[in-house]
Amino acid sequence: MIWNDILSLILKFADNTKVFGRVSNSAQRQLLQDDLDKLCEWADSWQMEFNVDKCKAMHIGSWNKQFSYMMKGHQLDVVTTEKYSFPVT
Repeated sequence: MIWNDILSLILKFADNTKVFGRVSNSAQRQLLQDDLDKLCEWADSWQMEFNVDKCKAMHIGSWNKQFSYMMKGHQLDVVTTEKYSFPVT
């Protein structure tokens, strides 16, 4: 698996990764979930696992259907604020 297989947007800074995209229907939700699964497979193959207990989901916008997301069989907790803000250039 290579990074080009990921269709969602990704931001990386140091040891933090954000995967995100617009999700307004079940198909877009599945695309984001598939990308999370691909990232977990990539991390496993390189022995660089994500600490899924620290991974969170954030839903933005009043239109958001607030779908649930999973990583390695673990449902991601939902947060309303983020702990880290990446620098924007």
